Amino acid sequence: MTSPADAPTELLSVAEMGRADQAAIASGVPGETLMENAGAGVVRHIMERWSARPVAVLCGPGNNGGDGFVVARHLGKAGWPVKLGLLGSREALKGDAAIMAQRWDQPVKALDENVLTGAALVVDGVFGAGLARPITGALAALFERLNADDAPVVAIDMPSGLDGDTGQVLGVAPQAALTVTFFRRKPGHLLLPGRLVCGEVATADIGIPASVLAEIAPQTYENAPALWRAHLRIPTLLDHKYTRGHVVVSGGAEMTGAARLAARAAMRAGAGMVTIASAPEAVPIYATEMAGVLVQPVARPADFVALLEDTRKVAILVGPGNGVSDATRARALAALATGRPVVLDADALTVFAGSADALAGARRGDCVLTPHEGEFARLFDHLEGSKLERARAAASESGAVVVLKGGDTVVAAPDGRAAITSNAPAWLATAGAGDVLAGMVLAHLGQGLPAFEAACAAVWQHGAAAARFGPGLIAEDLPDQIPAVLRDLIG
Repeated sequence: MTSPADAPTELLSVAEMGRADQAAIASGVPGETLMENAGAGVVRHIMERWSARPVAVLCGPGNNGGDGFVVARHLGKAGWPVKLGLLGSREALKGDAAIMAQRWDQPVKALDENVLTGAALVVDGVFGAGLARPITGALAALFERLNADDAPVVAIDMPSGLDGDTGQVLGVAPQAALTVTFFRRKPGHLLLPGRLVCGEVATADIGIPASVLAEIAPQTYENAPALWRAHLRIPTLLDHKYTRGHVVVSGGAEMTGAARLAARAAMRAGAGMVTIASAPEAVPIYATEMAGVLVQPVARPADFVALLEDTRKVAILVGPGNGVSDATRARALAALATGRPVVLDADALTVFAGSADALAGARRGDCVLTPHEGEFARLFDHLEGSKLERARAAASESGAVVVLKGGDTVVAAPDGRAAITSNAPAWLATAGAGDVLAGMVLAHLGQGLPAFEAACAAVWQHGAAAARFGPGLIAEDLPDQIPAVLRDLIG
């Protein structure tokens, strides 16, 4: 049996899922069979979670509605009282949906609020993932009534009114307790607010062969260990502190906590040695509180350049607590000029506000940018679209891996790959959590992971560490949760 950590991580856009359907049909799987399997899969997940009760099945005029007819038929045969409401007429249905409607030998009611009367469970098969226009009028009123009722909603593929590619609500959408999708999930199942609207998401196998993925070549993934675990650097008895990565953290003079959090996180995430490059006046603070860290006084930009001449220092972090200043910009440029892996966070991003092209032009090697939405806007205010689209465009423009942070953090690479993270708990919304994440990315880069995998691994482990601690989390708690997360990953 496949464990959740090893489950497929590909996410398919609405268009890619359409291609998967067509490829399966071209390979000899009839569309009618796919629809029958889809409806049966929804019913299986319903019956695993609820006992028999009155059900209202809401069907639309397309294939999602065809799935709904299958659900209604199977639940009815199992003895569940079923009412079916259809948007439009049965005669207007086409293709496989028309076939499934013919197999339903019970009344078909108009899709209005009367269908909901007495229902203890509602199945939403109105539109699914492909809707491109807002829900308005009577249907919007119906969905609002549905959201005001107590009956749980099961959405087929995607709650109607939720964009499958962006996770954005188009006007109004039913709040689902369970969403059953098919073959692979879509970005909208993970991006916010879509992830919240979907409720629990289950994926049903409907007979599409996995081989169709080779033709589609998806580049969007859920950020999960299966995506990067093979790249993790597990030390051996032949390793020493330098082979595990000597990394540098640029430390500020006033907000010293940020660099200290990053340095501790880097150590816990596996870096063999950490040097904090500190303003001379802050050296006592770093040296006193960070017993396992080397502290190097750096008074001028030239001193930072000289520090980086030691090629044993294999990865560099600039930004946390550094201050928005010419000195921070000079340190960032010096780090980028080495051609070694660099993480730019916080102030090291803000100093390039309005001049993202200068940052891109200075890059000589792997670089990871870790902005939150505010910092992202300062750098890439010309980019529009969904979070996934904006992160991808920023990575393409900058040539760097972009970690666009939030409850649905997106990691995007210049080559078009992107991963959406869904394991971060709300407890991560606390000051300093981003500094910890930057240190974790730095550690993975220092251990030789490629930039995309290093960022994905750090982001997922960051979320897992926060979830492990739970309520009351503050940033200082995160680094000490990392060893247990790593232990679970490597066994």
